[in-house]
Amino acid sequence: MGYYDGDDYNQPKKQKGNRGGAFIAGLLGAVLGALLILFTVPALSDFGVVPEVAPEPEEESGVGNQGAVTKDISIDVTNDITSAVENAGKAVVGVINLQKTDFWAEDYGEAGAGSGVIYKKEGKQAFVVTNNHVVEGAGQIEISLNAETRVPAELVGTDPLMDLAVLKIPSESVTTVAEFGDSDTLKPGEPAIAIGNPLGFLEGTVTQGIISNPERSFPVDTDQNGTIDWNADVIQTDASINPGNSGGALINISGQLVGINSMKIAQSSVEGIGFSIPINIAAPIISDLESYGEVRRPEIGIGTKSLSEIPTYHWSESLKLPKDIDYGVVVMSVFPTSSADQAGLKELDVITAMDGNEIKNSIELRKFLYTKKKIGDSVKLTIYREGTKEEVDLKLAQQQRS
Repeated sequence: MGYYDGDDYNQPKKQKGNRGGAFIAGLLGAVLGALLILFTVPALSDFGVVPEVAPEPEEESGVGNQGAVTKDISIDVTNDITSAVENAGKAVVGVINLQKTDFWAEDYGEAGAGSGVIYKKEGKQAFVVTNNHVVEGAGQIEISLNAETRVPAELVGTDPLMDLAVLKIPSESVTTVAEFGDSDTLKPGEPAIAIGNPLGFLEGTVTQGIISNPERSFPVDTDQNGTIDWNADVIQTDASINPGNSGGALINISGQLVGINSMKIAQSSVEGIGFSIPINIAAPIISDLESYGEVRRPEIGIGTKSLSEIPTYHWSESLKLPKDIDYGVVVMSVFPTSSADQAGLKELDVITAMDGNEIKNSIELRKFLYTKKKIGDSVKLTIYREGTKEEVDLKLAQQQRS
């Protein structure tokens, strides 16, 4: 080992005297120095004073330009996300809404497109779930299984309230059905993957994000009259959900279906806010649509208004409510022969609780019935009639479709 001070390139000075003796002395010094290094360096290395010098690597095959050593590298890009998409991707299809282009002729043109998820294959039939708004107004519906294959679909049933629809298609070309996951176990921050048909032609598009909130409540105007009449329980995600993704799949890292993509807040100042219907909420709706062509829900048999929609003057004058009652549902009408009629409910009764659960408005009343009760169940209503608190028991009947 040598240490250099930067003067290696200085010219040597002219030497005088006995050159032969100097040569012999120099030679002996070189030999002694070599022997000293030979015996002392290994010892110093053992004590960590001098670092060990690694042996030169053996030359490998594949020498490239300028003698550089190259290696063959194999990269495996398979990970949890690609595996999840592989498990569920082929179950996600395009849904094409065809409507008449000529009133007098049987000509149909594409009026819109969305996505759907094949969730069941049974014999010669397979079933697809999508959004109600994707197929609304359709004269005919087609399912795009891939870029080359389209099959006709039959509409089995729709539910505008939950924005769900079920379709039926021939099963011979169906290779994959989605596996339902458990949306109740979702946690904020866990991976979320959206698969769909954005813009109506980018089939099989995959976007990745996280679960922003698994239990978001979102106000919905189901009849488009400008009044909020339902609070939908949805999954909020930042996975990109673009036009055409509606009805597609939101899957977890295991490739299981945890939500049906439904909507996105489309504002220039908003980014990364999309919503999906939790599969645990959608599953019983899907089952009813498949079995009955409609969702069978219980009803009391009354027309209602939230107390907050009534001028406060009438709270005391017309309804005669106690001063501490500032919430509830006002009975505006009672349907003849309904459960309410048979139980003796009257107009201007104010419902404040059901089975002991406080009911603040019409949305909460409807949600309690649809999520906590079934057709044929009994329910105890707490009401105020002419200012007097009473309890009424009634048996819930099946909701009649208008």
